[in-house]
Amino acid sequence: MFSFFKRKKPEAEASPPAAAEPAAPIAPVTAKEAAPRPAPQSAPLPEPVPPGEGELFPETAERPTSVAEQKKSWMARLKAGLSKTSSNLSLLFVGARIDEDLYEELEAALLMSDAGMDATEHLLSSLRRKVKEDKLLDAAAVKAALKELMVELLMPLQKPLELGRHAPLVMMISGVNGAGKTTTIGKLAKHMQRFDQSVLLAAGDTFRAAAREQLMVWGQRNNVTVISQASGDPAAVAFDAVQSGKARGVDVVMVDTAGRLPTQLHLMEELKKIKRVIGKGMDGAPHETLLVIDGNTGQNALAQVKAFDDALGLSGLIITKLDGTAKGGVLAAIARTRPVPVYFIGVGEKLDDLQPFNAEEFVEALLG
Repeated sequence: MFSFFKRKKPEAEASPPAAAEPAAPIAPVTAKEAAPRPAPQSAPLPEPVPPGEGELFPETAERPTSVAEQKKSWMARLKAGLSKTSSNLSLLFVGARIDEDLYEELEAALLMSDAGMDATEHLLSSLRRKVKEDKLLDAAAVKAALKELMVELLMPLQKPLELGRHAPLVMMISGVNGAGKTTTIGKLAKHMQRFDQSVLLAAGDTFRAAAREQLMVWGQRNNVTVISQASGDPAAVAFDAVQSGKARGVDVVMVDTAGRLPTQLHLMEELKKIKRVIGKGMDGAPHETLLVIDGNTGQNALAQVKAFDDALGLSGLIITKLDGTAKGGVLAAIARTRPVPVYFIGVGEKLDDLQPFNAEEFVEALLG
């Protein structure tokens, strides 16, 4: 597996730990994490899986065995997910002349990719200037220049999720219904366990039918405790989870919240309440306030980022479902208008389909 997180370095480190298995890079180990920890016990997969979840941990399926193969597999899936935009943009450069017609076609393709007017104008004005200054004469060179400018635009969004800063690290996770929020929480819990992080989940989505049960399934899959109430105040559930996390000495507490639209003002107010109550449970918490976004929602994703950021002060984004119909350009719009870091992007339902956002990889998949 790739390295998903960045760990906060301790002020004084002991001698380096023994090398782990060479199959995959891991993050540095802090003094706290070096302490012996009992291995988590495997939990049987519950039956049945809630509708829409699918088989998310096909443990018997063949997987790439080396880091290089994993990277190749990931890039293939990402390129397939962004193929709609990639094909539209790549075809423009085939035998193209560097003239006004090319710039107009590029403008239309970028707008169709959900990049938005601001990001599109920024990219094209920068491209015109670069073509002139560098005296670029062929389409391949212009395409390479566009890639470079796109990477430069998206690089501020690339930031690792840093573990080990707090005990526990409290994460509040929001998103509209259908964005894949609960599934993403389950995947993140599994990934964190691979980095020897103990996890506790809070079922704060008390509005959606079966949401609590869905998170309980993920808890069983990952052998993780889930704090929940059959019915009650989601803020109280979040508070109990933080207190329980502190008492148990867990590394990460993730609080699920009810899916809602930014226009549902009463529910947005409840989100603010949940955040305030979490802060009462632990000073400075939540330490991460994340928004999960469906990559297929286009410019509506940008509207969600603005609304949730205004209400909660987002620290990071997770973009899901970049797996076929997603156009991908909305990340450029986010980078220009509301540059909240993108911690992870997802291209499917399997565990390995959620990976850290890398600007260069994303642009390579987007522009080919």
